[in-house]
Amino acid sequence: MKVSIIGAGLAGCEAAWYLANKGIQVDLYEMKPYKYTPAHKYKGFAELVCSNSLKALRVESASGLLKEEMKMLGSIVIESALKNSVPAGGALAVDRNNFSDYITEKISSHININIIHEEIPQIPDGYVIIASGPLTSKKLSYSISFILKNNYLNFADAISPIILAQSIDMTKAFMAARYGRGEDDYINCPMTQEEYKIFYNNLINSQVVTLKDFEKQKVYESCIPVEVMAKRGYDTLRFGPLKPVGLINPNTGKQPFAVVQLRCENIGQILYNMVGFQTNLKFNEQKRVFSLIPGLENAEFVRYGVMHLNTFIDSPKNLDKYLRLNTNNKIFFAGQITGVEGYIESASSGIYTAINLFRILNNKLPIQLPLTTMMGALFEYITNTGIKNFQPMGANMGILPKMDLPKYIVKNKEAKYREYAKRSLNDLKKLNIK
Repeated sequence: MKVSIIGAGLAGCEAAWYLANKGIQVDLYEMKPYKYTPAHKYKGFAELVCSNSLKALRVESASGLLKEEMKMLGSIVIESALKNSVPAGGALAVDRNNFSDYITEKISSHININIIHEEIPQIPDGYVIIASGPLTSKKLSYSISFILKNNYLNFADAISPIILAQSIDMTKAFMAARYGRGEDDYINCPMTQEEYKIFYNNLINSQVVTLKDFEKQKVYESCIPVEVMAKRGYDTLRFGPLKPVGLINPNTGKQPFAVVQLRCENIGQILYNMVGFQTNLKFNEQKRVFSLIPGLENAEFVRYGVMHLNTFIDSPKNLDKYLRLNTNNKIFFAGQITGVEGYIESASSGIYTAINLFRILNNKLPIQLPLTTMMGALFEYITNTGIKNFQPMGANMGILPKMDLPKYIVKNKEAKYREYAKRSLNDLKKLNIK
């Protein structure tokens, strides 16, 4: 039996890896390097675009718990991330190229995976996993929209700038991780109240790129452009990506008024990403406004921030609990096209669809993961038919069912979520998925 998988992104690679390791022959379609989306630039599979951060590692965090669940299920994405990590405090950040290269080599060299480098305009016959991503090509989008019998939903997404490390003035910036988590993994650019006021006023009055395609589109809450966030109020950034809590400027011995953090992009620590600075500003405006940040006066930008379109389907209307098309039980969807938000969330859906497709190929009923697990709760949420105004959802502790815990634990958020994590991993282990 052969399975077709469309897209060699995070979800597609996870699905291909799981099935191939189970002895299933896989045709993996990937249009790169012959055609690229507006956001993708690297030739390899599982390319990271928005950020190199895969969020927190702590198991008592939603993203950390999700990673642990994926490790239990043999995730190639987590395997590569851990092997190609770069310092990022309590987060798991990776060298983008090394991360992609590792997965590309593993997938390409697998005896059960046949790579087909071409744009596929129509959905193949037989069993298919569509993991074409939020920037699905126009031809395939038309084919998908035809079988769905309704339109996609659209979001605008934004990418942060990347700066050359040697151009950062370290007499003004300092290395530190918030609350001392990690080994001073971030470069921090502190601001006084006056410096923040100047930066803020320039930011909210700066010129943005006019993108007619996006004028009527929404934006993922976690990817809102920094200039849009700033316009919500003077202190919004100070309680968001520029929050100074947990950081002390060694030059003053005090907590700054605001702090811009830069996160390492590659193992050589040559490139740094401006955390939370996804933007739609014009390139010359990015240079002008962001150079007002102390330490970045002479910053060299190796990549400016850009906007691009994300598309996803109305999963509650079109997919069952196994991410399988309601009108064709041989077609599965995985990745951001399903409405999961985030790299790891996308990758996990690839594993989930592969598990159930493998069961079906072996004449077994598909299974729904326990709702006490982060994966189970997430996929339950995005396929919940009770949701009328569907929007993308990422991993968060709020979607897990409540636990009866002693009051002294409930009052301690970290201890409380640690108990949630124990329950999740125990329930997943009991399934004994093979």
